[in-house]
Amino acid sequence: MSVLVYTESEQGTFKKTALEVASYAKAVANQLGTSVTAITINTDDASALGDYGVDKVLNVSNAQLESFNANGYAEAIKQAAEKEAAKVVVISSSANSKYLAPLLAVGLNAGYASNVIEAPTSTSPFTVKRTAFTNKAFEVSQINTDVKIIGVSNNSFGLVENSGSASTEDFSPSIPDSGVKVESVDKATDKVSIADADIVVSGGRGLKGPENWGMVEELADVLGAATACSKPVSDLGWRPHSEHVGQTGKPVASNLYIAIGISGAIQHLAGINASKVKVVINTDEEAPFFKAADYGVVGDAFEVVPQLIEKLKTFKAQQ
Repeated sequence: MSVLVYTESEQGTFKKTALEVASYAKAVANQLGTSVTAITINTDDASALGDYGVDKVLNVSNAQLESFNANGYAEAIKQAAEKEAAKVVVISSSANSKYLAPLLAVGLNAGYASNVIEAPTSTSPFTVKRTAFTNKAFEVSQINTDVKIIGVSNNSFGLVENSGSASTEDFSPSIPDSGVKVESVDKATDKVSIADADIVVSGGRGLKGPENWGMVEELADVLGAATACSKPVSDLGWRPHSEHVGQTGKPVASNLYIAIGISGAIQHLAGINASKVKVVINTDEEAPFFKAADYGVVGDAFEVVPQLIEKLKTFKAQQ
């Protein structure tokens, strides 16, 4: 028996969340006195997982799973869990994992707790702490099923290195034809993903138009950050909808979130509330965002941001 963790990858490379859930799985395994087995799907090199507590890797190479398919991925993870007699399955809180989690729970007859932020406070009964009400409160949940599925909230547990190495075993689950065929996938390959970014620089209507987005992108480049926007900006067509963050867009759980010219509608704040440090730059000192921010700058973004960029460039040049 071992703790099974599904480690997500993109184009053969592990996402940051894969290493975080591996770290979490190791913490659970330590509590249960067992080992950690990871399942990877079409991944180039799984050796990095050993640095985060994984003892064994089940490596799946399957052309049917080249593009994400919730049914197919859930079936592969289910068969891996049955093979390893895993009583705890750990996944991330990515959009893909949230799609496959209910299917996996049904397949394993398991209880599923999403948005978990800490290692279990107890393993008998199995109790976890999770966020609720769009990160405004915490909930302590008890999972009573024999098999338990834990969805770890992004950027909550962190990366914990554990010196060691992982053995690799080829695993060939039987994947039925789901009837779904992916013709093509278009992705931006030159940008940091919002979901994986440690830092996000976001802009709102205060930037007055898409022609002024250059300074947002320049600040993001200096910081190695992802760019994002508020809902009105994407609705106006200034930026693609893939950059829209908030309760009705993509949730953000970055270490640093910088909001430029965003007033802070409740839906936007709900979507970024899990970010650890929030900074707002706005001319309106009464903007709601200031109440939620850790740091606020009352000023014209067209004056503040260029100065911030120059200061950061000078600082980095001295390192």
